[in-house]
Amino acid sequence: MRVLGVDPGLTRCGVGVVEGVAGRPLTMIGVGVVRTPADADLGHRLVAIEQGIEQWLDEHRPEFVAVERVFSQHNVRTVMGTAQASAVAMLCAARRGIPVALHTPSEVKAAVTGSGRADKAQVGAMVTRLLRLSAPPKPADAADALALAICHIWRAPAQNRLQQAVALHTSKGRTA
Repeated sequence: MRVLGVDPGLTRCGVGVVEGVAGRPLTMIGVGVVRTPADADLGHRLVAIEQGIEQWLDEHRPEFVAVERVFSQHNVRTVMGTAQASAVAMLCAARRGIPVALHTPSEVKAAVTGSGRADKAQVGAMVTRLLRLSAPPKPADAADALALAICHIWRAPAQNRLQQAVALHTSKGRTA
């Protein structure tokens, strides 16, 4: 399974591609950040993020895109920018028919470190270890994108089985 993880942001949008299956060693295919100038017009920033994500999709051909689920923060301006960048990533994937999964920050932290309250340094250290890298990816947005991809690879099989069980249960309820 090849997954593009996206840690959305207007100034720095982390992107990382990981390949592998649950229970086996994972491989980092690529990692980086799509950057936009903070003083640029919002529309131009969103177009730049779209172009950056499209380049990653063209180059790495992921089977899935995992995006950090935006959650309410105290700073409405920050959460709006994050949500807008997230929507661009989802749009790019949907346009190509690539399935998108949303994972919360605590879900990703728990999957990668064992604790949903882990800090950025702990996430970076575990991403480095899990992908057998020589150093943590910089900036933290890049490491977070890889963590999203890892989380999806590890959690997707169980989520798919759960969705299939719910669908089967729901369909039996309609026919009875």
